[in-house]
Amino acid sequence: MNWHIPKDLTFEDALQLTRTLTEAMVNKKLKDSEIEEIVTTLVNSENGARGFFVVYLTSDLPLADNPSEGVVNALKTSPEIVSELLVKNLAMSSAMSVTHRRNNDENIAKSSEKVAVRNGNLIKLTDLELSSQKLAALTQTIINNSGIYQAFLDKWEYDEEQKQTIQKYIESI
Repeated sequence: MNWHIPKDLTFEDALQLTRTLTEAMVNKKLKDSEIEEIVTTLVNSENGARGFFVVYLTSDLPLADNPSEGVVNALKTSPEIVSELLVKNLAMSSAMSVTHRRNNDENIAKSSEKVAVRNGNLIKLTDLELSSQKLAALTQTIINNSGIYQAFLDKWEYDEEQKQTIQKYIESI
């Protein structure tokens, strides 16, 4: 397979590339160094990183439950993009678990929790200072009802229970 990743990578391209990548990872068709190189290229752009995380974190495959060293190293190469997406993904997935429970959809709630746990694990494994700063900023925004993440929280209309759930996940990290 040719792993050429275009410079003008679209979100849709990144989704498809990551699907192909995860399949190759499961089938042990790539060395960890090759995985690291591909993921590094993907996370160097916001579209690439968003597409990677959508597929990687939501997959039914166990890859994201125990990320390889290559994946972790690759994520560290783009701390600004990666930390912002991991923090927002953690917030969104944990808050959505509440929404799905309210809608009596326990299976989807558990899927959202799985994504939140995987996000938290990646935040721990990458150990990026920016992630710690952003988690602290998100916590302060929730506590103070104002801050750099207020527009994000307002956009998704998170209520108090959802914000408390987000805080619980942050504290678990």
